[in-house]
Amino acid sequence: MAPGADPFDQYLVLVRRYIEEQCWNQFPAMAERKFTVAPLARGEYNLNYLLNSADARFVFRVNMGTQIGREDQILYEYKTLRLLKSTGVTPVPFFVDDSRRRIDRGILIMEYLPGCPLDYHIDLAGAARSLAVVHQADVDDADNHLIVEQQPLSLIFDECVGLLKTYFNSDLADADIRSFLCDVAAWAETAKQKEHYFLADPWYCIVNTELNSKNFIVNRSRQTTHLIDWEMPRWGDPSTDLCHFCSPLTTLWKTSYRFSPEDSNFFIREYKKNCPSVHLQDTLEERMRLKFPFVLLRGISWSAMAWIAYQTEQNMMHNPDTRKKLDEYLDLRFIRCLFEPFMKS
Repeated sequence: MAPGADPFDQYLVLVRRYIEEQCWNQFPAMAERKFTVAPLARGEYNLNYLLNSADARFVFRVNMGTQIGREDQILYEYKTLRLLKSTGVTPVPFFVDDSRRRIDRGILIMEYLPGCPLDYHIDLAGAARSLAVVHQADVDDADNHLIVEQQPLSLIFDECVGLLKTYFNSDLADADIRSFLCDVAAWAETAKQKEHYFLADPWYCIVNTELNSKNFIVNRSRQTTHLIDWEMPRWGDPSTDLCHFCSPLTTLWKTSYRFSPEDSNFFIREYKKNCPSVHLQDTLEERMRLKFPFVLLRGISWSAMAWIAYQTEQNMMHNPDTRKKLDEYLDLRFIRCLFEPFMKS
């Protein structure tokens, strides 16, 4: 890769060459058609391209990094999509290659789903239904490759400690923000002891953990809502996803929306309507109450780490919208509003 060049443009050339040269025995549909390749969407950890032919479209995903410390990141995502194939609310995966011979990154080809990002004002019911379906996916123990949230609050807390070190150890860190986040971390270290609730009453399912509005594809003409991004799923409690979906750190990431109490109650009611377990319905609010501040801590810890990285790492994939949002999140008043209600209760 040429220094300073846009990776999105550079890998476009490699993707086109890969399609022409790869043996498609595992996925004959690629050999039977002529495809054009165009940029589709980019994130901090993946580049996505649209493969388009006269009668078929696919997404070609190039993995550029990992949030979960996995060398086999693309295989982890592919295997998860395989587990979720029967749900009908996630993309169907067709092909994976982590050999890194023709392209120096792991690649994945999956179903292209037409539609638009989720609109919190009108799509909450569809999102609730899709999440409920995902959380009910039947997973055989022998096929379960997912990271397990055995101690869910401790797992999040330990991850946050690692993320916050980047901010705490940087000369760029704001002293007042550093001090308050130290207080939040000290509070969370004590509060994580409440995870005995989850240990006494475990409820394991596939959780996405990353539910911003652009990770949903809504097709209103077909009345479908798909969850398309599976970079960092886990085998954990459904409250992880429900808290993340309702978190202001999630909703404000791509929109200006914040959940009102009424909208939050509506979303949870819709989820329960599609949840067959009476026990989960009865315990859901308590699970969310205990999990919510830790989901917030994970979000702000990652944001603090990323805020430093955006100013110090020249080789990472920079997104101007992400940089602007990180500046908004790394505001002491905003951070206080997130955590003080929990710390004072």
